[in-house]
Amino acid sequence: MTVVSLVVKILNLDQSIAQIEKVVMQLQATNIIHAYRQAPWRVQRQYVGAFLLIVIVVALVSALYLDVTARSALAGREIQDLQVEITTIQRLNADLETDLAGLTSSAMMQQRALELGYRPVKPGELDYVFVPGYAAPEPDILLAAVDMTTPTYRLPEEYSESLLEWLDERVNFGGQP
Repeated sequence: MTVVSLVVKILNLDQSIAQIEKVVMQLQATNIIHAYRQAPWRVQRQYVGAFLLIVIVVALVSALYLDVTARSALAGREIQDLQVEITTIQRLNADLETDLAGLTSSAMMQQRALELGYRPVKPGELDYVFVPGYAAPEPDILLAAVDMTTPTYRLPEEYSESLLEWLDERVNFGGQP
C-alpha cells in the first residue's frame, strides 16, 4: 500500500466518522423531540400554570382595588359623621350662648340684683373716676352656627373615577390623559 492510498482511506474514514456523528446527533435530537411529544401533559401543565398565574394576579389586583375603595368609603363616612357631630356641637354651643345672653340681660340682672338685696343708684350717690390710659375692651362678635347637615362640597372628578373607568380611558386614548 502506498502512502497516498493510506491517506485517502484515512480521509474517507474521517468523513465516515463525521457522517456517523451527524446521524447520532440527529437521532439524539429526534429522541428529545419524541420524548417531549410523548408527554403532552407537560404542555397542559404549563398552560394551566400560566392561566392560574393570571387568575391569581387578577384576584390580587381586585382585592387591592376593593381594599382601597372600602377604606376610602369608610373615611368618607367618618368625615360625614364628624361633620354631623360638629354641627350638633355648634348648635349646642349656640343654645348655651342664647341661655347665657338671657341670663346676662339687663332685665334679668336687675331682677337678680333686687333679689340679692341691691337697690338702684340715686343720682347723688354715684362718682365717676377717670383712669388715664385705660381702653375699654372690644366685645367679641359671635358667629351663628353654620348648618353642616347637607354637604356643600363637591368631590373632584379625579376622585370619583373607578379603576376600570381609568383603564378604559387610557386604552381608548392610547395612554394620553
